[in-house]
Amino acid sequence: MAQYALIGLSAFLLAAGATPVMRRVAFRLGIVDLPAARKVHARPMPLLGGVAIYVAFIATLAILGDRAYVREVVGIFAGATLCSFVGAWDDRSSLRPRAKLLVQVLASVILVLSGVSIQLPWLGPLNTIVTIIWVVGITNAMNLLDNMDGLCGGTAMIAATFFLLLAATEGQYLVGALAAAVVGACVGFLVYNFNPASVFMGDSGALFLGFVLAALGIKLRFMTLSPSVSWLIPVVVLGLPVFDTTLVTVSRLRRGLNPLTTPGKDHLSHRLVARGMSHREAVLVLYLVSGAFGVVGMFLTQASARLSMAIGISLALAGVCAIYRLESGTRAVSSPPPPERAEP
Repeated sequence: MAQYALIGLSAFLLAAGATPVMRRVAFRLGIVDLPAARKVHARPMPLLGGVAIYVAFIATLAILGDRAYVREVVGIFAGATLCSFVGAWDDRSSLRPRAKLLVQVLASVILVLSGVSIQLPWLGPLNTIVTIIWVVGITNAMNLLDNMDGLCGGTAMIAATFFLLLAATEGQYLVGALAAAVVGACVGFLVYNFNPASVFMGDSGALFLGFVLAALGIKLRFMTLSPSVSWLIPVVVLGLPVFDTTLVTVSRLRRGLNPLTTPGKDHLSHRLVARGMSHREAVLVLYLVSGAFGVVGMFLTQASARLSMAIGISLALAGVCAIYRLESGTRAVSSPPPPERAEP
């Protein structure tokens, strides 16, 4: 654990130092999120905070990481770099969604070629396709979750903390080291991003974090558990972005809108605000929800296969019921939250 602590502390210091630098760079280059009718912030906000997270993550692991996992680390670094680069480009020039999707697929293929892929016995050749769907899905889920100050970075930090704890108990150093770097980098960034934020991570950070968390979910394996339960655990740990993306997708499709390209105030965070919470309170509540998912994920490592699958099915059914209840009323969609932050 001492090595993980060193990695986390180093990433924290680098991110905390790099974020204000990237904030100034963003203003100088004009890479800012301007106020608009559909947005809720009232002044231009710099968008390159995610680059600070990326730099802290890469630099820390390049210096302190174990050289025993070169092939996999190179694949993760390469894919993460692609996602961060296309995200920064999108922050600057607003790329077409199709272009971003193609880059994410390419990053996923690089991950597979480096040996990081889902291995479920009954899928056979379909494992590669499922891996790409998982990586692209989680990458975009984290991007969609970046809709309120501190929400995406805090959720990534919480999920990575549970990945770190799970990896430490299973003796999986690579997952633990990567997760520790994510935790430290996110905490360093949150110093400037928690409400009221002075900088946004932008797509450069959200896509990067989504890709890395997806890779961690693939690499985290439990030798004493069945493949199904072993795969269920990272899905549960990332339950908040999975649920929020499903909610937004259903909500927008019901209204005839494109879920990925149509902005809106239909995220879970916005619905909490519409019910009377402040932005900060909504984010803190969702931190608790994310933590609860992580606790359930850890419990699954000790549960029987039958109980684990029952819990997984129960969570899925609870999610369906929650979406039905949320969508049965229109208050959250029709009542915008008070101006504090932009939403994707």
